[in-house]
Amino acid sequence: MTFIIIIVLIVVLVVVAIVVNAYQQYKAKIDAERRAEVAKQRTIIDETENVLMATSQMPISQGLIKILLNRIQRALQVTYELNPSSPDIKQHLEDINARIKSIDIEPDNANQFALPETDKMIIQYIQAVKKLRVMLRSERSKGKVDGSTYLEQDKILERLQLKVNVETLIRRGRGAQQTNMLGSARQYYEKAIAALEAQTQPDEFVQSRLEWLNQQLQDIQENLKNANAQDRAKRREEERDELDELFAPKKKW
Repeated sequence: MTFIIIIVLIVVLVVVAIVVNAYQQYKAKIDAERRAEVAKQRTIIDETENVLMATSQMPISQGLIKILLNRIQRALQVTYELNPSSPDIKQHLEDINARIKSIDIEPDNANQFALPETDKMIIQYIQAVKKLRVMLRSERSKGKVDGSTYLEQDKILERLQLKVNVETLIRRGRGAQQTNMLGSARQYYEKAIAALEAQTQPDEFVQSRLEWLNQQLQDIQENLKNANAQDRAKRREEERDELDELFAPKKKW
């Protein structure tokens, strides 16, 4: 009898050990999944907030800003549900909710476009615009943005990207003109024209810039013609001087 009891106890202990181990493994799996989800949402929050900071000098709509804030709000909500005891997450969520409520998208006035001063800032600007388009596309794929809103906002960002590209080429072209590097200036302007002519729906910016660029190319062509004519005249004069010297009467000493 005692032997049977011992065997039963051993079996019970083995079963308990198996159950405890399984529970620990399950709990560890749940904790790992929770940490992975928190890290995922943290990445979404950080990336979106970084892009929002970069948009402070961009002429983007309040509607797009609201889309980004909603993206942060959803990520914070998921994070808070996974960490309901965190006061920091709760406060962050309340702040974002307040910002969303304060946004007035009607009328939607965008800031005026201004090209950044340095090449480094221009690169950061372009990167921010590209990230905005990626985030907007992601929100559309999740069903958080309707089709018409997506097309409208993406078109604004596409035009902004075009402006940065064209205005950067124009700035470099002007710099080349000022240093009399007309060939380089022409190349910059031709690249800008190609980017503008690739637009299927040209707006006022495209048309006005095309007119200005074509006029600059005409001026450069005239300057190059004049420079070539001056060079030819100078070479003829030098050749004439050499001939005059060659056939001049020899002096008697």
